[in-house]
Amino acid sequence: MIHSEGIPTIIITLIVASLIVFLAHLTCFAIIHYIAYAIALFLLVLVLQFFRNPKRNTPIHEDHVISPCDGKVVVIEEVEEPEYFKDKRIQVSIFMSPINVHVNRYPIDGEVKYVKYHPGKYLVAWHPKSSTENERSTIVVENSKKGKAILFRQIAGFLARRIVFYSKEGDKATQGSEFGFIKFGSRVDLFFPLGTKINVKIDEVVKGGISVIAEI
Repeated sequence: MIHSEGIPTIIITLIVASLIVFLAHLTCFAIIHYIAYAIALFLLVLVLQFFRNPKRNTPIHEDHVISPCDGKVVVIEEVEEPEYFKDKRIQVSIFMSPINVHVNRYPIDGEVKYVKYHPGKYLVAWHPKSSTENERSTIVVENSKKGKAILFRQIAGFLARRIVFYSKEGDKATQGSEFGFIKFGSRVDLFFPLGTKINVKIDEVVKGGISVIAEI
């Protein structure tokens, strides 16, 4: 299944691939034709895999914080969260490579309390300042049953030049349902209260809508 966010990019890729093949056929050299076919096919497959949207059956559990994306855990540390909570939190960051699924999903059930988009730079996603200086969106969901709120942040990287999010303040968030998309990779940060049980380790590969990041 292909995500709707990818349709414009796929159409452009088809046009470019067709143009490559057309220009190649202006020559009479068969080797040029074969190279053009290979390049066109490579571009199309690459873009299609970027925008794939596999179905995920999230095991709903109010005590669990589910991974909002596919990727690898690259940061687990205590930090100061200056935007919303303005106190110390445990930050868990998940890096999304270009080959990962780029759909972003709500990690918990609850009400969307805060949404803000920040334009910014396009530093590489693993740069220490990318969390505060890159293009990003910040979303906070509060679980009314548990009385706890989780902040998560989509962060653009060097390749990811467009963040898409559908959340609005007051929305009902359903654990595992889609809230956004980051084109061509980057990372997602989550911020937990101190003392939260973290269930992942550095370099662990996680799956969006499936892996349990923490327990609240």
